[in-house]
Amino acid sequence: MADINLPVGNSNFADIIENNYYYVDKTGLIEEILRDRGVQVTLITRPRRFGKTLAMTMLAEFFDITKSSKSVFDGLNIAKNSELMEKWLNKWPVVYISFKDVVGIDFTKSYGMLKNTISDLFIKNYYLKDSSKVNEIDKKVFLEIADKVEGRPTDDQIKTSLALLMRMLKAHYDRPVILLIDEYDVPLAKASEDKEHYEKMLDIVKPMLSSAIKDNQALKLGVVTGCLRIAKESIFTGTNNFVSDTISDIRLNEYFGFTQNEVDKILTESKLEFAAGDIKKWYDGYHFGETDVYCPWNVMNYVNSLQNNPKAKPVGYWKNSSDNMIIRSFIDSAKGAITGKIETLLSGGNIIENINEDLTYQNLHESEDNLWSILYLTGYLTLEKKEESFCVSENGFSLKIPNLEVKTIFEDTIKKWFEDSAKSWDRNKLFHAVWNGDDRVITDEMTKLLRKTISYHDYKEDFYHAFLAGIFAGAGYAVESNREHGEGRSDILIKDFEESKAVIFEVKCSKQVKDLERDCQKAKEQIEDKNYGTEMDDEGIDVKAYGISFWKKRCMVII
Repeated sequence: MADINLPVGNSNFADIIENNYYYVDKTGLIEEILRDRGVQVTLITRPRRFGKTLAMTMLAEFFDITKSSKSVFDGLNIAKNSELMEKWLNKWPVVYISFKDVVGIDFTKSYGMLKNTISDLFIKNYYLKDSSKVNEIDKKVFLEIADKVEGRPTDDQIKTSLALLMRMLKAHYDRPVILLIDEYDVPLAKASEDKEHYEKMLDIVKPMLSSAIKDNQALKLGVVTGCLRIAKESIFTGTNNFVSDTISDIRLNEYFGFTQNEVDKILTESKLEFAAGDIKKWYDGYHFGETDVYCPWNVMNYVNSLQNNPKAKPVGYWKNSSDNMIIRSFIDSAKGAITGKIETLLSGGNIIENINEDLTYQNLHESEDNLWSILYLTGYLTLEKKEESFCVSENGFSLKIPNLEVKTIFEDTIKKWFEDSAKSWDRNKLFHAVWNGDDRVITDEMTKLLRKTISYHDYKEDFYHAFLAGIFAGAGYAVESNREHGEGRSDILIKDFEESKAVIFEVKCSKQVKDLERDCQKAKEQIEDKNYGTEMDDEGIDVKAYGISFWKKRCMVII
């Protein structure tokens, strides 16, 4: 194994290059952005952790007139285009701002973070206050925003802050500005659960972006990134000088995510080719436009783990990097046909759905199409691919779960949803039957609860284990799975310490509905043959043992 210096968690392009971290060359993006000079602003939307911020810091390093970056780009693909390098490298004033930290529990907190972000940007350009080329009125407002003096900046000053800074930079350098806005939609995404918070934040962000982009004589070129292409009428009203590039487009997709060749090269150089299969199953499967890509965040993290421990198993790095409330809110609203579609996806199947790429964060739950659209656009679902073509028809997009990591996100979220939901369901009749040995009532009540669940693992035994554990979780009982008892391991053990009583469930999965009774009896016989619960009998604990068999969303229980 040969260690390579991986920039895990580092999205600063110059720092990666200057410190000899491993870099997958995506500088061709610069050439693509500049190829169509009729396009002044490009909006790029991709799921999180697909390299948007690294791309933006690369663009900033390339264009920024205050830097000397030739040595940074030497040896990279873009350096081969000497004419473009001569015309564009470090020739333009740059405004680079990220809204990734503009979050808060309410509007006041979020707006405070936005003001801080703008103030930090102004402080970075504090030299403009001394420029003889900038008019004094602009300087006065600039200082009020940068210094955050009493009562300043006002809402109106924040709304026009980017346009003001661009105007001052253009005056100082006598050159128009490159505008780079990263994670533009975070302030609205985090506000979407609260209508008042959302509307107040939209009232600030909309004019701030519009005044910077629309008919701005100080703008040379703009690139904006985010997760969603927010509906034009919501945030980019009247802005006609930009194009969007989403995961359905083909122009820029090789620059966000790792291609198969890029992953093969990483594994070859790190001598980790043996992990190719696991990496593909866990982190590949995203189909953007006509390009197949891996999630780069996951690949880099797992390769780093393998360098430290060659026996490391794949884990869900994506799910650990942020919350997955999109999945949870989707499951909370799932009913009827939606539940069936989720089960189809989790069993490895595909569904056909209409996709709406022009959403607002306030209308995500207004229709079923919007729900599937948000899962597709944020990377939780992807296009199904058969042979060399993607499945898109007049009937809609053929969607599937891209890989094992995303599948585990769905499964873990469903488990937590079931545990939380079960606490609100009336389980008293079930509990009474369990402790009193009424297997008929247990069968009836269990079946009712099964019909409320969302199945994953295609009705395999671990699904039913989680189902049983979820029913008793949060009800004051201790729940243990696969614990040694007697001469073997029982599937589920429920203990009531206060009452010195316990219940053992031995679980079987039937292949056909007609096998329920037979399999249930086998489970009961196994309990008796293996002497489950005998040590608790010796301790004076009242133990009841049940055989339980499942077939899809039906069950049978025998005491």
